[in-house]
Parts: sequence; structure tokens; C-alpha cells
Amino acid sequence: MVMVSANNLKMEFGNIEIFGNVTFDIYDNDKIGLIGVNGAGKTTLFKVLTKEYEYTDGNLVIGKNTVIGYMQQHACHNSQKTVYNELLTVFEHLIQLENKIERIIEKIENKADNLDKLIDEQLKLQEEYQDKGGLTYKSRAKATLIGLGFSEDDFDKPVSILSGGQKSKLSLGKLLLSGANLLLLDEPTNHLDIKSVEWLEGWISEFDGSIMVISHDRYFLDKVTNKTMEMERGKTVLTKGNYSRFMELKAERQMNAERHYEQTMKEVHRIEGIIAQQKTFSQERNYITIAHKQKSIDRLLDGLEEPEKELESLRFNFSANYVSGNDVVTAKGLSKSFDGKKLFSDLDFLIKRNERVFLLGDNGCGKTTLLKILLGEYRPDSGECEFGANVDIGYFDQTLAKLNESKTVLDEVWDSYLHMTESSVRTALGSFLFKGDDVFKKVGDLSGGEKARVAMLKLMLKGANLLLLDEPTNHLDIKSREALENALLNYDGTMLIVSHDRYLINKLATRIFRMTDNGIKVYNGNYDYYLEHFVESQTVREEKITPKINDYKLRKQRESDIRKLKGAVSRCEARINEYDEKITAKEKELEKDENMANYEIITKITDELTLLHEEQDALMTEWEELQLKLEDAENEE
Repeated sequence: MVMVSANNLKMEFGNIEIFGNVTFDIYDNDKIGLIGVNGAGKTTLFKVLTKEYEYTDGNLVIGKNTVIGYMQQHACHNSQKTVYNELLTVFEHLIQLENKIERIIEKIENKADNLDKLIDEQLKLQEEYQDKGGLTYKSRAKATLIGLGFSEDDFDKPVSILSGGQKSKLSLGKLLLSGANLLLLDEPTNHLDIKSVEWLEGWISEFDGSIMVISHDRYFLDKVTNKTMEMERGKTVLTKGNYSRFMELKAERQMNAERHYEQTMKEVHRIEGIIAQQKTFSQERNYITIAHKQKSIDRLLDGLEEPEKELESLRFNFSANYVSGNDVVTAKGLSKSFDGKKLFSDLDFLIKRNERVFLLGDNGCGKTTLLKILLGEYRPDSGECEFGANVDIGYFDQTLAKLNESKTVLDEVWDSYLHMTESSVRTALGSFLFKGDDVFKKVGDLSGGEKARVAMLKLMLKGANLLLLDEPTNHLDIKSREALENALLNYDGTMLIVSHDRYLINKLATRIFRMTDNGIKVYNGNYDYYLEHFVESQTVREEKITPKINDYKLRKQRESDIRKLKGAVSRCEARINEYDEKITAKEKELEKDENMANYEIITKITDELTLLHEEQDALMTEWEELQLKLEDAENEE
């Protein structure tokens, strides 16, 4: 079934066209990855689908049974509730049902009038409550919070004291539990550590609905999507398959289009040569041939378009100014605490020249703190770290805090490299897509992605031989991420990188350090290697935990089944009693003197009584079967 159908959608702001030929359908259980460079109009399209923006032209049909959920609809910036209670607001309908049931139970306990009616209403409400997930909504809420990286200690914190990232995670949790059957997810993995991203992947795979997700996380897209739609140059291309499959098909389409164009133009040039030759003869039959050949050229050129070139992307070129010693960083017994809370202790490691080491661990385990210790910005509580000969450090800060927002883009770069000419600085900025008057923009007016490009350019120009990178791909679109990956692959220095970008890790890592509160676990390989061996190491612990979880779920399921069976038995008994009343009434009707003398009436009532007895017998059989099931279920308890 089609949930959303868009045909030639066009969106303009003033005289600026954001997109102009957007056509797609969303079906049941579609998991669509929406990709494209920053500024392509992806978020604008989401706001068109939610009717926050009115599209300029085209046609958009949203199915009558389609319920769209969008993260901004569940924002909780000014909430005074606790984290847990804020999440429960999406279950307001269940909470209201609970309150109704409690009021009815109170009336029943006080032996109010119409007791049978109250009991019947109670049973109906309880069945509705169970059918809508009332027995599990609180546990689902807690599981969602934990899955998104909240601890149980966070549950009672007021929303008002949360960081921006935590509020975004809470809004995401509300969206996931909202009951919508089409979720629009805009960069849902932002602010999530790898553990939480993997939880989200599992949640989406089990979600019985459709999603459209904007994400630059290629590993995530490959895991959760079955279709991919790219917005580029105001148009869309939608194909089956995940991100990697889409890119394969796109390369094939580009190659076929280029080949067709080249072959067609080769034929055009060949015919043009014939025409030029015929013109030299200047005879009547030659002009007939020329006219015929020109028609052939016109047919070949009709509708022929030169294939569009790839959109321009960043041009990175990381290079170390000089070579470091073989042992680049040595750490022994490092530990650090803040406000009495231990982040880590007993960290020991050695990083060799040209290694590409990735630092993984749960949010809050101290990864960024470790980088700042290596930079000398923090002092460890204990232990020491040493650098080898000729080590020169370059640092990328994910917060971009070291940029001066009052400067222009040109001055921000040039002031750090005064030996460069203005022309060379502008050339470098051009390679990072700052062209023309863009270089005179204030840094404070730039987007997050543009600021990241300025910071990355400054790092590239430094020529350091040890790069400490803290979430270097966070603000970059996919094309920029790919350009950065290729540059880092060709870099002749050493890297220690904190990242949640599993695609980047998989492509670059020579070793992975997993941080724990009591040391570092080393994995000598990329992310796939790490995942395989990390999962193996967790198997025993998970086997111990899982039975408890399963036992709890099974017990809750049995309790739910028993309640449902008791309700079904009660309803069946009530219907049997109704048939007793109907049969009694018919028998009294049959005994009336005026009816006893009328053969037709007697036959009619007798037939009705026979039917009533048959239906009541069927109910009795159903009641016996329900009773047996109830006894079996209670015996299992």
C-alpha cells in the first residue's frame, strides 16, 4: 500500500529554488535512506511532508491511514518534567485508560449501583488497554532510554538540565514510541555512541512501519535501509538497495550515460565529416546527401544531454612536514577523575609511526579527556605519557571551539599561517569549497559543516605528523567524508582518532583501542574485526543475562494471557446468561393461550428456540475450551 506519493514536487523560498523535480512513492515497510550534499533540500522535504512548509508546485498525496512522526514534533526543550515522565507523555492515551480503569475499580469496591455494567466496562477497558500495549509501555520506555544511552540515574533528572545532545536523544525516544507508522528521521545517530546506534539499528529492523532517514552515517544506512533516494541538483533518484548498492548503481548509470554520449557524439562527428566532404563537391546530388545526413545528426542530437559531472567535493591533502621517531606515543598508568567520578584508570598503550588507531568506548568514558591529556590541556591524576622524537601534534576539536567567530573565513586561516600569500590562502580555501565572496563571511555565520571545513583546512595546512582527531566527520556530508577518508589513507603520519563513524573506522583502522574504566583492550584490525572479537568476548556475559530477561518477559506474557483468558471467560458466561433469558422469554411466549392455538406461531417460536439452544450450546463449548486453557495457564504459574 502506498503511504505517500509525491509527483514533481517543487519548493522555492523567494526566488531561490530548493528542489524542482522530486518524485517518489513510500510503501508499507519501506526503509528509505535519503542522501545528498548539505543544502540539497533533504530537511526541507521532511518539512513539506509534515506540512510545516507549503510546497510551491506539484502533487503530494498522503494516505488516510498514514501517521507521520517527525522528531521536531516531539521536542522537549522547555519541559519541566523528569526525563522518564517526559518520555511517557507519548503514552498519554494509555495513562488516561489507566485512570478510567482505576476509577471503575474504586466504584466496584464501593459496591456502586449497576455493578454488572461496571464490571463489563472494566473488562472492555482492560482489553483495550492490553491490546494497545498498556502492560508493556513503561518497560518499553525504560528500555528505550537505556538503549539511547541514558542511565537509570538520569531517569529522575529534570529535562531542563540536560545538554542539547541529551534533549535530542530524548526527542528521538519520544518519536520512536509515538505510534506513528511513517517515521522521518533526520540525522538520528547524532549524539549517539556506537552502542546506542547499534540498539537503534535493531529497533528499526523490528519496526513494523516505514521510515525515511537522512543520515551521513553510511554504515548505519547500509544496515537499516532497503531503498535509497538521492537528492541532487533539485531532482531525486530512488532505487532499491542500501547505500552501497545505490552507489554501485549510480556509478553504472554514470558510466553508461557517458559511453552513450561519447558514442553518439563520435557518430555525429563522423557524419559531420561526410557533410564537409560533400560540400566541397558543390553538386545538386551532394546537397541532397547533405540534407539527408543533417537529418541523421538532428535525430541523434534530439534529446541527447551531456552527462552531468560529479558535484565538486573537498580536496584534502594531508602531509607531514617531517618524519617522527618510530615510537610516537607511550602511555603508562594514566588515570583521570572529575568531581570524584572516575573516568578511567591504568591506561597503558604504545602507538607506532604510521599507525591509524581508533579510540572507542561508551559516551562519558573519557575519550576526549584522554586526547586533551595528550595535548597537555589536562593533567592526569596518575601515570604519564611520552612522545617520541620529532613528534608534531595537530588536533581537530569536534566542538570547533578554537575558531574565532568574529573573524572572516579568510582571516581565520590566514592569521594562523602568515607566511602564506593571500592568493595561496584563497586557493586553499577554494579547495575546501569557499569561493568568491564566501571567504569574507564571518565564521560565526557559517553552518556547522562549513565551520568544520575551516577547522579541517587549518589542520591540513599545519603539516603535523601526529593527528589527534575528535569526531572529524560529525559535520561533514557523505561526499566530504569520502574525500577525508581518501586523504587520511594517503597521509604519511600517525593518527589517533575518536569516532563513531563505523564506515570510517572500517576503512582506516589498523588498530582499535576500546576504553574501559580499568584499562584499554586492543584489537589489531578494523571495525569488522573488532566487532567479531568483541561480540565473542561478550557471549558468556550475555548468556547469563538473557535467561533472566526472557524469564521476566515470559512471566509478564503469561500474566497477560491469564488476564485475557479470564476476561474472555467472563464475557462468555455473560453471553450464556443472555441466552438463558432469551430462551425463558420464548418459552413463556410459547405457553400463552392465544399462541397455543396458532400452528404457524408455534412453529416459528419452536424454530427460534431451536436456534437459540444451538447458539447457546456453541457458547458452552467455547466456555469449556477457555476454562481448560485458563487452568493450563494458571498451572504453569
